[in-house]
Amino acid sequence: MLTDVKQESLKRISYIEGHLSGIRRMVEEDKYCVDILKQTYAVRRAIEKLESLLLDGHLHTCVIEGIKDGREEQVLRELVELYSLNNK
Repeated sequence: MLTDVKQESLKRISYIEGHLSGIRRMVEEDKYCVDILKQTYAVRRAIEKLESLLLDGHLHTCVIEGIKDGREEQVLRELVELYSLNNK
């Protein structure tokens, strides 16, 4: 994993963890459901950004290396698997 991708990923994960803790507190304190849902949507968007960052890094490193190393079929299977998981 590229260093900058790793650093940005860890930053985003910390943000997500903090946000989730806030959501837990909101539920424990019986906050208004709509306000909680707005926060869950924000977490979902943050996770989607993290996934995009990780996928972009993967495509620019591991996929290229795998193809250069002659593992085209494995690389393609993994990408199809990720595509399938994303569409469930």
